[in-house]
Amino acid sequence: MRFIDAVTTGYEYQGFWGSFWDLIWWFLWAFVFVAYLFALFAIISDLFRDHKLSGWWKAVWIFFLIFAPFITALIYLIARGNGMAQRGQAQAAEIQKAQNAYIQSVAGTSPSDEIAKAKALLDAGTITQAEYDGIKAKALS
Repeated sequence: MRFIDAVTTGYEYQGFWGSFWDLIWWFLWAFVFVAYLFALFAIISDLFRDHKLSGWWKAVWIFFLIFAPFITALIYLIARGNGMAQRGQAQAAEIQKAQNAYIQSVAGTSPSDEIAKAKALLDAGTITQAEYDGIKAKALS
């Protein structure tokens, strides 16, 4: 280290792991960056999920997100945050409805159908009375 550096700064750099507070500061900025990325992806996905907003307005929002990212993200979250939450809830309800419909189509049988199939297996001698009772109890629960 040169004399002039020691006199002007009064601090000798000890490398990345040299100071505990440098490490804390680095983790803080890493957290802020990752949080910003989450917000940015949420905003972009909300822009494309919103069918009421025209394509030109979407392009304007994307343009400003690229060239003035932090202030644009903040403005978007303040101005359109409520609608963003409503669109997210609507999409989650739609996905849940589609999942339930798929599960019902795959399962395809009602409890009475399950009991009837089990009764047919019991009559054919394929299963025992105890197995039949177990299937019946499971179908009714």
